[in-house]
Amino acid sequence: MTGDRSQRRAQIVGTGLIGGSVGLALRGQGWYVTGFDSQSGVTATAVELGAIDAEGLDPAVELTVIATPVGSIPELVRQALASSSGVVTDVGSTKREICSLIDDARFVGGHPMAGSEQDGVAGAKAQLFEGAMWVLTPTPSTDEQAFATVRAAVRSMGAETIALEPEVHDQMVAQVSHVPHLTAATLMCLADDSSVEHRALLRLAAGGFRDMTRISAGRASIWPDICVANREAIVGSLDRLIEALTDVRSQVEANDSAKLLELLERAREARINLPTGFGVAEKMVELTIPIPDRPGEIAAIANLAAELDVNIFDLGLSHSGEGRKGMMTVIVDAALAERLLGGLIARGYRPRSRDLD
Repeated sequence: MTGDRSQRRAQIVGTGLIGGSVGLALRGQGWYVTGFDSQSGVTATAVELGAIDAEGLDPAVELTVIATPVGSIPELVRQALASSSGVVTDVGSTKREICSLIDDARFVGGHPMAGSEQDGVAGAKAQLFEGAMWVLTPTPSTDEQAFATVRAAVRSMGAETIALEPEVHDQMVAQVSHVPHLTAATLMCLADDSSVEHRALLRLAAGGFRDMTRISAGRASIWPDICVANREAIVGSLDRLIEALTDVRSQVEANDSAKLLELLERAREARINLPTGFGVAEKMVELTIPIPDRPGEIAAIANLAAELDVNIFDLGLSHSGEGRKGMMTVIVDAALAERLLGGLIARGYRPRSRDLD
């Protein structure tokens, strides 16, 4: 391996759309990035397109990102942990199964809520994660510095981070990602079936239909693994969707205009008010939280902030030389600081706060 020894070093396992975009983004921040892909020729293309600096594994890396289909992630994480002393994360869209199989302080589960209908490294771009949410799923065994390393790398790519428990993540993405994709695919197949009889149908597809089914153009081969790994949550969300559509069918059949209007107006208002991400707060507060120097504290506090819908804009850790104690510092929106303070005190922490001018 080459590269300036002063450069931070990362490696990407799986140099497709997401892995390639991670490589481009990290290289843009000055990292030296190596990587490989199991598909013949893909790694060479990634080097050619500048997504990675060189092909191969680097035992000196600080960070390894596993960007493969979810079914192969656990074994690849184990291999990365065994072959380097650095931190390992993944980008899989299910987390419960992966995190339950990997009990290692240097592993931090992750899932960038970003993508494209384009497939492969040819569609990769360094800006893919700018403004996107990137979920991290620390567990009680996660090392605080490992979490901080992954979080800092993610934020350097322009993404906002949120910490969730693996089970909570899977329940949420089933509703906002997995079931919508399956719904879009089903609608597209229904239209395709009808187009055999009515050849002009797909040419008549208006913007709304195209927007709603756009995600079905994404890479199909990753979805069976996702459905296996998150089966319980997906089935539950599908059941709720089927129940809701059955209600809508009844309202249409009964000519219940009032109920239909109520549904449509509620949906319209919710869509208009859909959050677009965390904006930059006008005023910030720094919370200093004494914590026991033991695994699980950073996960507990980060998950609490997510439960209370308080974004952590920045995070720092320091360790005391006397006893097993440490100090965690978080920067939050001043308007939400009291909410997090109250939650921390209720959990037994003794935080201090100060305004940042």
